[in-house]
Amino acid sequence: MRELPALFFNSTARSGWLRLRTLILLRWLAIGGQGVALLMATLVLNLDLRLDLCVTAIGFSVAFNIIATVIFPENNRLSEKSAALTLLFDLCQLTVLLFLTGGLSNPFSVLMLTPVVISATTLTLRATAFLALVLLGFITVMIRYFIPLTTQSGQLIQMPELLVYGTWSALVISVLFLATYARRVTLETFSMSEALTATQLALGREQKLTALGGMVAAAAHELGTPLATIKLTAAELADELSEHPELLSDAKLIGTQADRCRDILRDMGRSGKDDMHLHHLPVSAVVTEAAEPHLERGKKIILRINGTPIAAFSEPQPQIPRHPEIIHGLRNLIQNAVDFSRHSVWIDISWDALDLRIHIVDDGPGYPPELIGRIGDPFVRKRKSKRTPARPDYEGMGLGLFIAKTLLERSGARLTFANADRAAPLEHMQATGAMVEVIWNRIKIESDKAQTRGPLGLNQHIVN
Repeated sequence: MRELPALFFNSTARSGWLRLRTLILLRWLAIGGQGVALLMATLVLNLDLRLDLCVTAIGFSVAFNIIATVIFPENNRLSEKSAALTLLFDLCQLTVLLFLTGGLSNPFSVLMLTPVVISATTLTLRATAFLALVLLGFITVMIRYFIPLTTQSGQLIQMPELLVYGTWSALVISVLFLATYARRVTLETFSMSEALTATQLALGREQKLTALGGMVAAAAHELGTPLATIKLTAAELADELSEHPELLSDAKLIGTQADRCRDILRDMGRSGKDDMHLHHLPVSAVVTEAAEPHLERGKKIILRINGTPIAAFSEPQPQIPRHPEIIHGLRNLIQNAVDFSRHSVWIDISWDALDLRIHIVDDGPGYPPELIGRIGDPFVRKRKSKRTPARPDYEGMGLGLFIAKTLLERSGARLTFANADRAAPLEHMQATGAMVEVIWNRIKIESDKAQTRGPLGLNQHIVN
């Protein structure tokens, strides 16, 4: 398939998804929680706190929220820099409160992880690393420098030094683990979402091409009779106007233009037809249509049925749906084989009472052994190495095989990726490259045809 623009799949675009209103709402919740915690500590636990300084620290958050609400619209989305600075403000404000209320001995010190985790799920690695380093610096300083907690009677409440260092260690490990875990899960989810979007775009494009071909074919079918009539009439006029050269040339021109219209419609209709006869085709016809765009790319594509060339095979074949998912999926697999092959690509079709199989094998370098287990996942690239590049000047995103796998599995197929030299014995001369095996259950793949048997009727209108 033609690769989609890399900018479309830019993970940094996630930073533009974070709304200022979301952070403002979360900050109001934090302000409420901080206020309740101060009241409980003072009235219930009888702790002697610097309420003036604590209220001032909370007041900065209140002022920040009010100013941001007044200045910026509700739907304002933050850039990476703005979001990182906003989270940095929250981290600094919480650090000041913890400094005033016992430092790391305060059980609420675990809340310092929140800005870093939010950054890991929405911002870039650079912003997350910056906030994580700032957090590590703050908690390290608070090991020694903080205002200890005291009761209103003057009793000092202080954690043993061993527990303080234990809390510091727990926070360091937590920020590294949670940030890495959250970022990894978010990136995988984001990549899968982007890849599925690309799959939908590819399928939509294939469906549009098929629909366009169907409309052209329908037009060619409907215009066939009028064009034939015009051609016949022009020929008769040419015979009768043989003694009038000035009119004879016009009659011949009419016939020539009618032939040209017929040829244009025929060429435009090659991309597909929606004729009721062609909703289901022999499997070799579907595979041939999928391979057609790659037949003239300088590589030899060998299509066989049970080892016999397609042209020489005359026995009945399984009839499968001519769906865009199947054609586009097979086309992507064939393109991948042609791109990486040295000289030849073998496409073998076989079937038995239960399964229909298609093997696509090339004579290229094969799949990298370290990536075989991940073939079919989106955005899988092989790192640059000293191996001879199979596709010079080619930079893909690993989406071709993912799209092919997704579309074919949607049609009920099972796909297996392997290297031919390590696969089950196949009669492929010099086929030592990558191999893809596509298997359908014959009952399922042919059941759609059984449901549509009966009088074909008129060609159906294509609805956009």
